[in-house]
Amino acid sequence: QVQLVESGGGSVQAGGSLRLSCAASGTIFSRNAVEWYRQAPGKQRDLVASISSGDITNYADSVKDRFTISRDNRKSTMYLQMNSLKPEDTAVYYCALRRLGSSYRYWGRGTQVTVSS
Repeated sequence: QVQLVESGGGSVQAGGSLRLSCAASGTIFSRNAVEWYRQAPGKQRDLVASISSGDITNYADSVKDRFTISRDNRKSTMYLQMNSLKPEDTAVYYCALRRLGSSYRYWGRGTQVTVSS
């Protein structure tokens, strides 16, 4: 059974930084693409960043040059380094793992990020 557990959320002032982590279990982590999503109150869940099994990364335009996604396959953990945070980055952040050969995703429970002005 695949499980994802996020950590590292919190409250920070605009311009600050946070690093989110997502530990995976129950899968051969290195084979899976992994992603970070976020959902602000009253809005849909949006893709923030993704990293493939081959370390190819993609970012939403709103976070390019501020956020960095990475993975450590030895630890079965993915990260999201968030710099120059803005109030509009406030959301619940979810990590997701795409099942190999499928569009199906496993989800973590989410971690709150709050950025104050």
